[in-house]
Amino acid sequence: MDQIQQFLPFILIFVVMYFFMIRPQMQKAKKEKKFAEDLKKGDRIVTKSGLHGKIFDFSEKHNAVIIETGSGKLTYDKSAISLDMSQKLNAPAADTKK
Repeated sequence: MDQIQQFLPFILIFVVMYFFMIRPQMQKAKKEKKFAEDLKKGDRIVTKSGLHGKIFDFSEKHNAVIIETGSGKLTYDKSAISLDMSQKLNAPAADTKK
């Protein structure tokens, strides 16, 4: 029993770290992977660097997307597309009238 009490603080720290740090990161990674899989032509997206555009085509060979912007077409890796910013871009505008 004495040995368990010695390790109890370490076990408690690990449990807290798991629920506040590790698990949320795993859930976010899962959401981003599903988001990248569900992309389709014509979706409006924002890259992590802030480039706004519309998906023109996919390059399965390079696991990339071809994005149509105002200045032409660019190829970006699917992992460069921001889930949060793209969702904000596509969210319906909030009604400002009260």
